[in-house]
Amino acid sequence: MVDQKPRHDQVVIYTQPGCAPCSAAKEFLASQDIPFVERNIREDPSALTELRKLGAMATPTITIGDEVIVGFDVARMTELLGLDG
Repeated sequence: MVDQKPRHDQVVIYTQPGCAPCSAAKEFLASQDIPFVERNIREDPSALTELRKLGAMATPTITIGDEVIVGFDVARMTELLGLDG
């Protein structure tokens, strides 16, 4: 799946080093061929600011379109991405 245009269901994942659930979420998205943008809150101060604006203080925080998921919630991600569960 190659789509470089921003879409309403664009996936952004806020991560930090040493976060096992972050790695699991990225592996899940990759296994489903879902493109995503990774924002590392430790390396990029603007990513931390964005995370706080979402009302979250934990990683992973995943946005799919306008929806925000705090934590690695496979069921919710599957639902929002329209994947077969």
